[in-house]
Amino acid sequence: MELGALFDWDGVVIDSSKAHEKSWDLLAAEVGKPLPEGHFKKGFGRKNQEIIPDLLQWSKDSEEIEQLGSRKEELYREIVQEKGVDRIPGIEAFLQGLNEAGIRCAVGSSTPRKNVETILGMVGFGSYFQAIVCAEDVSQGKPHPEVFLTGAARLGRRPGNCAVFEDAYAGLQAAKAGGMKVVALSTTHAACALDDYEPDLILENFLAFNAEGFRELF
Repeated sequence: MELGALFDWDGVVIDSSKAHEKSWDLLAAEVGKPLPEGHFKKGFGRKNQEIIPDLLQWSKDSEEIEQLGSRKEELYREIVQEKGVDRIPGIEAFLQGLNEAGIRCAVGSSTPRKNVETILGMVGFGSYFQAIVCAEDVSQGKPHPEVFLTGAARLGRRPGNCAVFEDAYAGLQAAKAGGMKVVALSTTHAACALDDYEPDLILENFLAFNAEGFRELF
């Protein structure tokens, strides 16, 4: 069976939640807008084009939404370039093991491509991914499955032969909707909260997981 592995980016490959949350705080201060309590976790995994008008209710104007979203990501990149970014423990060895086992890998993220490319240049394991699907590549954000279905197609794999690694509620819903195996990472939400989305497996990190365990999902 030809298998594929699809990885959300933030909270799955890299530990970037503090930098993202800080970038929203900086943007809110910069433009004089309020941030609703609990906004960060509610919006995690969703596109800025949905977060800004629907969750934050900052604007309904498409041009302003685009400008605000772009500025937020600029602030995020400035933070990670200044302070660096941590990898999720065990991720590089896991990716290397998948590649050695002939399991093709893709990024499937709601984050802009420039964010992924910037950090890939910093952490240095871009060669492990045979495809990258980001916000610009899809018209419908998570929880719609388009990002993962596109990733599977670019890997040349059937959705049913793919497993998705996700930490965000919207991403878990997207993976389920795409008919894929689902591995939840308890990096953003507690494991007990992830149970509600009925993943096939819950991991704290990748330290005790390998390509053999991946194959056992199928």
